[in-house]
Amino acid sequence: MNDHKKLKIAMLGHKRIPSREGGIEIVVEELAVRMAKQGHEVTCYNRSGHHVSGKEYDGKNLIEYHGVRLKNVFTLDKKGLAAMTSSVFASLKAAFGRYDIVHFHAEGPCAMMWLPKLFGKRCIATIHGLDWQRAKWGGFAANYIKFGEKTAVRCADEIIVLSRGVQKYFKDTYGRKTVFIPNGVNRPTRAEASLIHERWGLEKDGYMNAA
Repeated sequence: MNDHKKLKIAMLGHKRIPSREGGIEIVVEELAVRMAKQGHEVTCYNRSGHHVSGKEYDGKNLIEYHGVRLKNVFTLDKKGLAAMTSSVFASLKAAFGRYDIVHFHAEGPCAMMWLPKLFGKRCIATIHGLDWQRAKWGGFAANYIKFGEKTAVRCADEIIVLSRGVQKYFKDTYGRKTVFIPNGVNRPTRAEASLIHERWGLEKDGYMNAA
């Protein structure tokens, strides 16, 4: 890759990587690692605080993961405030950092997109779903997430959506064009048929899978 094509990219809006706490974390981890392998400088702003599955899952504070730089940001470890506070402080750091692109994940964190935009950063939003519609969010949280959606419409250089339905929503509601990029999957690793004989004494085509 030529030097002039290398980008300095910040990502925020996830809980933390490496982590499999949710779909957004999987997307951010896979995307960040792949872009780092391509030669880009990628920094992911992780939440501080405990893993959602319990203290036993808390790991050491890594500073690097498969070529991706990891930075923790201040987080109020309270329901409804963790995502907001972490995205506020991550956006502040991204605004003052030397980045070409700031990539926001999810609608709520996009509420702070105006800040790095104010400092001349190109901003990308990936909308993983219309989060304000989810029943788990109360009135204030739902309104804040909706504000993030509107901020993304106003400030984002590009908006990525994962479904045609969400793409239609943004077009019908805001007249905003979006880029449809559905989540991918890793190609499965093919195993030799002899393994089922070695492990379970079965022969190829000699059994039925009732799953």
